[in-house]
Amino acid sequence: MATLQSLAFSSPLSQCLQQPRLHSGLLCWGVHRSAESTFNGKSLRVSRPQWAPLRRCTQASRSIKMMVKPKIQFIQGTDEQTIPDVRLTKSKDGTNGVAIFKFEQPSVFDSSGEFGDITGFYMIDEEGVLSSVDVNAKFVNGKPAGIEAKYIMRTPRDWDRFMRFMERYANDNGLSFIKN
Repeated sequence: MATLQSLAFSSPLSQCLQQPRLHSGLLCWGVHRSAESTFNGKSLRVSRPQWAPLRRCTQASRSIKMMVKPKIQFIQGTDEQTIPDVRLTKSKDGTNGVAIFKFEQPSVFDSSGEFGDITGFYMIDEEGVLSSVDVNAKFVNGKPAGIEAKYIMRTPRDWDRFMRFMERYANDNGLSFIKN
């Protein structure tokens, strides 16, 4: 007769699952599992989980953030490898602004036949996705030469969110800000 048992791992999360202990920033609880089966078509008995009270773990991290490398895409799921030239304008009262991205010989032209058509302009980071459909291609002698994408910020909150994305993207790609 075979018995299914939970496996013990050395990660803080699995330690929390085994015993109600305190570990860095994780909610910890205890779970009792047991199951038996002969693996010959007979019924499987699984006991009902018994949950220990939730405890708030102490120490360092209070929240877990998924770290996503900032990236730009024209076809969802396909990262653009070309680093753009970015120009920013902001209204005098600071309520709105425009970012214009110019890509010379973007890699999306190499893969658009394989992965589909350009569906928009997507800026992706750990906070989510900023997107625009204001995308124009430039052709020279009938061949694609560049892309210009425009992202419009209508509120100070939009501007701040865009600037957080650009700071991450710039740090990741070695860009610097030059004020004209």
